[in-house]
This record gives sequence, structure tokens and C-alpha cells, in this order.
Amino acid sequence: MKLGSRPTIVPARGTVVVCLVGVALASGQAAAGGQTASTQKPVMAEDILKNVQVLRGIPLDEFMGTMGFFAAALSLNCTDCHVGAALDNWERYADDTPRKQTTRKMILMVRAINQANFGGKREVTCYTCHRSSNRPKVTPSLAEQYGTPPPDDPDELESVEQTPAPGAPSADQILDKYIQALGGAQRLANLSSFVAKGTYTGYDTSDAKVPVEVYAKAPGQRTTVAHVSVGDGTTKDSTTVYDGRAGWISMPNTLVPMLVLTGGNLDGAKVDADFSFPGRIKQALTNWRAGFPETTIDDHEVQIVQGISAGKSLVKLYFDRKSGLLLRQVRYADTVVGLNPTQVDYSDYRELSGVKLPFRWTVTWTDGQSTFEMSEVQLNVPIDAAKFAKPTP
Repeated sequence: MKLGSRPTIVPARGTVVVCLVGVALASGQAAAGGQTASTQKPVMAEDILKNVQVLRGIPLDEFMGTMGFFAAALSLNCTDCHVGAALDNWERYADDTPRKQTTRKMILMVRAINQANFGGKREVTCYTCHRSSNRPKVTPSLAEQYGTPPPDDPDELESVEQTPAPGAPSADQILDKYIQALGGAQRLANLSSFVAKGTYTGYDTSDAKVPVEVYAKAPGQRTTVAHVSVGDGTTKDSTTVYDGRAGWISMPNTLVPMLVLTGGNLDGAKVDADFSFPGRIKQALTNWRAGFPETTIDDHEVQIVQGISAGKSLVKLYFDRKSGLLLRQVRYADTVVGLNPTQVDYSDYRELSGVKLPFRWTVTWTDGQSTFEMSEVQLNVPIDAAKFAKPTP
């Protein structure tokens, strides 16, 4: 996805909207790893989409994440690979194009490289060579060699854990400072629910602000409802639900009106629900680690802590060194071709009844970016259990 330009896929005009709307409302794609418990049978890509040849046998939501991985690796968007007519006709997404045929060959080539050289372990991906270019470079660049090196990406999964310097805070100490910065363990323990109202902006809204509500109930339920225009002055709900075990995305005017979350996407929905109640953050993840090189985010010095979710997913957290507040969460969704990063940036912390919560968060992933801005948050209010039930398409 070319993030700097207008997207060519708009709501209700193609299957890719499943990814664009769904992941945004779920606060981003989820981390890599296993699947949180769910008894529902996921819809496979070939059950819905036509002419799926190489990427068969994977859930539909993972298939969409794979498309996002291709977009990031090659800096392309949907119509760079699919025919332009697909914008107005879902059936045309199945049409073959030379670039789609080349992609299939490249997938098989990368699989063969990993099998022959790394025992099948995924060490080489599309991004290894392409690096956000549709044509890998084969000639060294003297400008890059002798120029100013680009800044390090603090989100890189390959960040190396170092031996902590004497006196460096442990993961437990950094988390304790975060809990204290939000109001303290006792006040956070008293937070049992909240209802937030505000606006949502994303590619699926054509960058317009639309009303949104967020419902969260401890210990781990969360629902997001955005009221998205579908044309002719009509507004319909796009709903993401995590009920504590299963997750769904319901969207109007899409090829799949009800998408069951699986694997990393489901695990990420659980992480978002758990993080809605930060007093439980130590229980939300395990295998906490610190000792990573300190870096900066928007001129804020940050300390990095890493944990593993219930679904064995890697989650990295970036805390402001001075205030102790959480500025960023990064997680990685597993696909058949590689890991997809999702970044959630938190800001505009406000105090309510002695508890600080972020009123703004921006989600960036390989298929787009969306922003949530809350104007009203009510704490410890009763929420009808129906809010966390499987939504109706």
C-alpha cells in the first residue's frame, strides 16, 4: 500500500476491503503465533475467492494479511496487481495478470530457498530482497554506502536484547512505573468497564471522520462500532467484537459480511481487549524481557519491553522514559509468506477519576492507517452483554 497516496480500493468495491476495514477496527492486525481458543471453523480463502492457486488452505483473514505483506514488500496497492475493472466488480479480482502469475512463481521460489537452505524455516521472505521496491536492486549504491545511514527502525523485530547496564530497570520495574503513571494499581484494579465515544478516520472512510463507539468490559471483552457511509447518504455499522474467546468482524456491502478472526488476528483482538484494562498488563503477557537498546519516538526517549501473549505472539511495548506512559505497541501477524507488523501509537492521555487513559490512538499496518479520537469516556458503567455477542451482518 502506498501510504502517501490515495488508496485505490474503497469500501464495498472489492474483497480487499475486508482487510482494510476489519483490521483497522480491530486496532490492527495481530501478533504472530498460535490461535486463541475458538470453536468456530474459519472460512478458507478458496471457499470465497476464485482462482486461488498457491495460497490455498489458509483462513481468509490470513489471506488478506498476506496481500498486505505483498503491498509492503513491493510498495504496491491492489490495482497494481489486479485489473482495474475489479474496483467495480468483485468477480474481476480473479482475473489473471502477468504480475499475479509472477507472484505465484516468486512464492514457490522463496519456499524452495527456505526448504533447501534452512530446513523449511522461514528465513527469506519477499521483503528480504524487495525492501519496498517492485524490483530488487542488484547494483551497490555508492550514495547509500557513503551517505548518512538511515535512522534505525525502533519497531524492527530483530532488535537484539543486550545485557542490561548496571542499574538499568527490569521489565517489572518499567511496568510498575507505567501502572503508577496511570493512577496506581488500586485505582486501575477498580476499573471494570468503559464506554468511549468519538471519531474514527481511515481509508475506508475516505479520510472523513465518522462516529465510533468502543465498549470494553474486564477481564477481556471489547467491541468497536464505526458508523461508515455506504453511499446515497446511508450509514451502516462496521463492528468488531472480541467476546473473551472468539472474535468477528461484521461489515456492510462487502464480499464477506461476517469474518471470523483466526490465528494472529484473533490473538491481537485479545491483546487489545486485555490492554483496555492496564492494571492487568502483567497478566496479559508472559516471558517479559527488557534490556533492549533505548531509542526515541517523536523526540521521546523510550524503554522497550517485550512479552508473549496467550497465543504465543510477540508484543513489544515502548514506554516514555520520563513519564512512564505507553507510547507504542507493536505486534506481528503471521502469514504464510512472513510476519506483518502492526503499530499502535497512543497519545492524549487524560485523567478520569484518578485514572489516565489515552483518548487518541493511531493504528498503522501493511494495508493502511486509521485514527481513533475519543471525546467522551465513561468509566465503570453497565454494558449490556449483547454488545459482546457475535454481530449480525
